[in-house]
Amino acid sequence: MTDVSGEEIRAGSVLPADRRPITLLTADGLRLVGEAALPVGREPRATLVCVHPLPTHGGMMDSHVLRKAAWRLPALADIAVVRFNTRGTSSAAGTSEGAFDASDGEGLDLAAAVDWVRGQEMPDPWLLGWSFGTDVVLRHGASLHPAGAILLSPPLRYTSPEELARWNDVGCPVVCLVPENDDYLRPDEARERFAVVPRAEIVVGQEMGHLWVGEPAVRTVLAEVAARMRPERPPLDWQWPDARAQAEGAMERWTDL
Repeated sequence: MTDVSGEEIRAGSVLPADRRPITLLTADGLRLVGEAALPVGREPRATLVCVHPLPTHGGMMDSHVLRKAAWRLPALADIAVVRFNTRGTSSAAGTSEGAFDASDGEGLDLAAAVDWVRGQEMPDPWLLGWSFGTDVVLRHGASLHPAGAILLSPPLRYTSPEELARWNDVGCPVVCLVPENDDYLRPDEARERFAVVPRAEIVVGQEMGHLWVGEPAVRTVLAEVAARMRPERPPLDWQWPDARAQAEGAMERWTDL
């Protein structure tokens, strides 16, 4: 990484955070690899637990939107970001024990992450699922009583109408970020499928696709996340000022070299 403080936040920008590798222990005895990214020098005001896309198709805790959430949201919005590899999934951080279980066993993985957050006495978590991760959140998250749920590109591949309807028994916000050009579930169909949860809000990603590729798409997602989780704050600023760099640390640029 190289120091680029005082510049616009761009695709590879990494803002200061207290980044900690964590190990989650599931109820069925598996050890999962994860990371918690917290604000530097202050307590988080909100917590985001992220569940990644389909691991059999390359999804992992480092999938780009989730990684950029961890790079930016602790510094920009005082949001702690917890990411982990679901059972059997690998990333640069390592491989979680177990094997892919088509969103069944992964419910225990999500529960382990929420238990870890509450054990650390962090703010009650919002759950963010992306693609496959939305099925994990929808099928298992209501019983965890989260502060809210954010569903990024929900395909509703594994989730039944009955499982969706369980969210009517939980009073938290349910926000669906649905790309206009999604490969699996587009906005009109999403409105029909989520009608069983009348308070579920459908937010359309104009001219965007399932993978939210490109900096404008990532900014759209992170801005919506921050606005829902920290509504009292102004919109995200995509600059890292010199004054904050001096106080908290320089912005860096990710490189694979």
